Amino acid sequence: MTVVNLRRWFRAPLFLLALAAALIAIVVQSGELGSADTTHRLQTAHAWWTGEPEVFPNEFPEFGVHGRGGKLQSWYSMGQSLILLPPDIIGTYVARLPIFAEYDDTDPSVRDIVVTYTINTLLTVLTALVCFRFLKQLNFSLRQSVIGVLALLLATTHLHYTQNMMENNYIFLLTLIGFSYQYEWLRSGSRRALLVGSAAFGLNLLTRLPTGLDLLSGTFFLLLVLWLEGVRGRDLWDYCRRYIAIALPVYLVFGLLDRLYQYHRFGTFLHTYITFIGRETRMMNPSLPPNYPFETPWHVGFFGALFKPEKSIFLFDPLLVLIILLCVVAWKRFSPSVKAYAIMSVPLLLAYMSFYARYTVWSGDFAWGDRYVSTTVELVSLLAVPLLLRHREQVGRAVWTIGLALLAISTVIQIASLAFWVPLEIYQMETLGHPTFVIALRMKNILAFALGKMDAWGLNNHAMTEDPWDYAHITTWNFLPFVLRRVGVAPGWVVHLTFLAWGLAVGALAGTLLRIRGVLRRLP
Repeated sequence: MTVVNLRRWFRAPLFLLALAAALIAIVVQSGELGSADTTHRLQTAHAWWTGEPEVFPNEFPEFGVHGRGGKLQSWYSMGQSLILLPPDIIGTYVARLPIFAEYDDTDPSVRDIVVTYTINTLLTVLTALVCFRFLKQLNFSLRQSVIGVLALLLATTHLHYTQNMMENNYIFLLTLIGFSYQYEWLRSGSRRALLVGSAAFGLNLLTRLPTGLDLLSGTFFLLLVLWLEGVRGRDLWDYCRRYIAIALPVYLVFGLLDRLYQYHRFGTFLHTYITFIGRETRMMNPSLPPNYPFETPWHVGFFGALFKPEKSIFLFDPLLVLIILLCVVAWKRFSPSVKAYAIMSVPLLLAYMSFYARYTVWSGDFAWGDRYVSTTVELVSLLAVPLLLRHREQVGRAVWTIGLALLAISTVIQIASLAFWVPLEIYQMETLGHPTFVIALRMKNILAFALGKMDAWGLNNHAMTEDPWDYAHITTWNFLPFVLRRVGVAPGWVVHLTFLAWGLAVGALAGTLLRIRGVLRRLP
C-alpha cells in the first residue's frame, strides 16, 4: 500500500466514515455482553457446536422452559445466536491459549471480549455503510449523508446498544438493509436487490417475530412512494405483482425456518417460546393472571413509552422531537420518498408500542430507555439531521437553533448512557422510588463518581451490594480497561497495555472525526 493510496483513502468520506464507525465501536466496549439475555443467546450458540446444554439445570426456573421430552430450552429465537456463533468459536479457542491460562474464565472473559469487539464493530461499520447508502438513495448530499450517519451512531440510542449487545442494532441493520435494497429494486427493477432486501427482512424474523412489523412497513413504504409519485391502476398492480412474486417466497422460507426451529424445541409449528413460558410460569405460580405474560394494562405500557420518566422515548431519543418539528414546518418541501418514509414511520412506531404495551416487562426491564421500541425510534429519527441540513435556509433560524440544541442534548445523553452498566439506576430506584428521571440521575451519578461523592450524595444503597458481581461492575466506568482494573484479576501490565490501546483508540477517533470535518468543509 503506497503513501499515495493512503492519502487518497484519508480524503474519501466513505472510508473515513467506516473508520469512525469502527473506532466508535472499539472505544465504547466494556468487554461484557451487556445483558443476561445476550449471555443466554451466546450459550445457545456455544451449545450448537460443543454439546453443552443451552440452559443449565441450576438456571431454572429463573431462566429456561421445558420443551420436547422435558428438555430445558432457551427462551429466545435463534437469530442473534446465529451471528454469535463464528466469534464464539474463535473466542473459545483464543481463551484456551497458554497466555490466558491464569486468567481462567473471569468476567469479562476472553471469549466475551472477542465476541463483543468482533460483532459490535462489524455491526456498527455495516450500519454506517448501509445508512449512508440509504440516505444517498433518498437524494441527500454527501455532506448531509455523512453527518446523518454520525448523528445516528452518536446521538441516538444506537450508541448505547453498540456497547450493550442486545438484539437492537442487529435488527436495525437488517431492517435498514431491507429498506435500502427494496427501494433500489423500486428504482432500478433489480431482482437481485429485491432478493437481498427481502432476505434481510426475512432474517429478522429469526431474531424476533414482531419484526414482521418491519417487513410490512417496508412494503408500505414502497407503496407510498409509488402512490405519492402518481403511480396508479395497472402500473401500480404490475409493481405489486412483481414484488409479491419475488419477496413472498423469501418471507415464506424464513417463516418456515422459524417454525421448524420451534417444532424442534417444542414439538409445535403454531406457538413460540412465549406460549410455553406463560404456561409453565402460571403452573409454578397459579396467582398469575391467565393472560400472563401479556397482563399489563395497555394504557400503562403505551403511554409509559411516551411519558414515563424512566423510559420515555422523547427523553432517551430527543431527535424524535426534531423529526416531528421538521415534519410540521417543512412538510411541503419534502420529496415524495421522504414523505413516504415519514408517513410509514408513524404506524410502525405505534404498532410496536401497542404490541409491547401489554407485555409483562413492556419497558425492556434492565435497559437504557424502552429497548423494545428504541430501534423503531432510531428508524423514525434517521432523517432528522439530514433534513435539518437540507432545509436549513427554509426552516429559519429558530428551528435551526432548536435542532442543533436537540442534537447536542441527544449526543450528551447517549454518551452518558455508556458511563455505567445499566443496572446502577435500577438498584438506586429501590430506595429512590418511582417515578425517577433516569437521565438526570445518570448525570448525577457521573458527577458524583468522578468527585468521589457517591456515599455523601446518598447514591449508594444496600441493594447494590447484594450481588458481588453486579456491585463490581456498577461501581466503575463501563469501558474495558476500567472494568479489567476493577475486577482485579488481569495482570497489571495487561491493564496498563489496555489503557494505552484504549487511549490511542480515543485519540484516533477524535482525529478521524476532525478529518471528516475537514473533508466535508472542502466539498463544493
